[in-house]
Amino acid sequence: MFDKFREECGVFAIFGHSEAANLANLGIHALQHRGQESAGIAASDGTDVYCHKGMGHVADVFTPSAINSLPGRMAIGHTRYSTAGDTALLNAQPFCVTTNKGRIALAHNGNITNAMEVRRQLESEGAIFNASSDTEVVLHLISRSREKTLSAALRDALLQLEGAFSLVLISTRQLIVARDPHGFRPMAMGVLQVDPPAYVFASETCAFDLINASYLGEVEPGEMIIVDDDGMRRERYAPRRQKSQCVFEHVYFSRPDSIVFGRPVQKSREMMGRLLARQRATEADVVVPVPDSGVAAALGYAAEAGIPFRMGLIRNHYVGRTFIEPTQAIRDFGVKLKLNPVRHLLEGKRVVLVDDSIVRGTTSRKIVRMVRGAGAKQVHVRISCPPTISPCFYGVDTPKKEELIASRQSIESIREFLEADSLEYLSLEALAQAVQDERNEYCYACYTGSYPTDLVSVEDLVTAKLRR
Repeated sequence: MFDKFREECGVFAIFGHSEAANLANLGIHALQHRGQESAGIAASDGTDVYCHKGMGHVADVFTPSAINSLPGRMAIGHTRYSTAGDTALLNAQPFCVTTNKGRIALAHNGNITNAMEVRRQLESEGAIFNASSDTEVVLHLISRSREKTLSAALRDALLQLEGAFSLVLISTRQLIVARDPHGFRPMAMGVLQVDPPAYVFASETCAFDLINASYLGEVEPGEMIIVDDDGMRRERYAPRRQKSQCVFEHVYFSRPDSIVFGRPVQKSREMMGRLLARQRATEADVVVPVPDSGVAAALGYAAEAGIPFRMGLIRNHYVGRTFIEPTQAIRDFGVKLKLNPVRHLLEGKRVVLVDDSIVRGTTSRKIVRMVRGAGAKQVHVRISCPPTISPCFYGVDTPKKEELIASRQSIESIREFLEADSLEYLSLEALAQAVQDERNEYCYACYTGSYPTDLVSVEDLVTAKLRR
């Protein structure tokens, strides 16, 4: 029904506020779009670490009594969509454990590409795992480290990992935040102006806006930030590597009101639309976005092409996760449940239909049929990113390569499959221009098939995906 890449996870952390758990709850509310399967918060009052998590949305998991069970001045929060590990409460984060470094809680966004290899080695040495998430591997490595301090043990653990991770960790007295050396997944830093200042961290800055925190900048790739009662310390735990920030954060994942990798997402998406309009002139009467992900690019396209922008498709925001299909089959039922055309805006019109991506193509074809069925004279599909030809192994849930329509069909074949009058994708060069990637600091592996790290075992990674 929803033929899109799935969001990865969202993380939030705060240190130095008397209502830390309450603010963490608000923070992960703002990050709900990054994961809807489970939610969790861990907090510390200086003597112990408390944890509450559950399956479902943040509002369902965190009742007033649940928030009240999480005392202390620091907290971390997590919303999860499984990219590795089964959909089960055992894999919900944060993970809260007692180790030889004390009581700690850990949550992370990303995918550790050598997690299966490390796990097999640990199991051969007697380690016992409780969950199937790659996050648990980090906890084992911390506990087994011979380093004396928690920050040094975490550094020791992270240097054994490959892949993508932006993580947050609390003990009874510290908050530690770290980002992988390539910087695949985002992590922003902010401050709440209380006395003394409270530091906050989140996958996206929209979480800061909700709690009135000021954006300070990004946690740098390969950086570890330690916050305690003595203040905040920033240090590099890994050698510098080529940045490989996920460009799909700007294409689709992040909310348009966020700043991600130091750049406003709305600005990137509108520029994608403008550059898409410049690539190929199309005579049309109206530009219509596929809501909600196509709206910003469609605004840019319409402005650049001088064609009226219209919300010709209306999205139902209250579609549940499950529904009962009619016994008598209705053509394109699932898409009709989510989208409905505004017939008088489309009837007799030449329509430019703007979306962020095409994955399998099945949903896009249904949307084209819907627009044509509402009376559109022509339907020209415009996609604000290049053809997606390869899966992602860095914390994004993508189908297998053979399920990606662009990996096995030409653009003309895809156009015929969609039943569109024309089809145009944004070029790779234009995408880089839209996000102002002048130093080649983004990852484009899903469009090129060229991965920025050694994938320790692609078979392991595919197997992990199949376990979801």
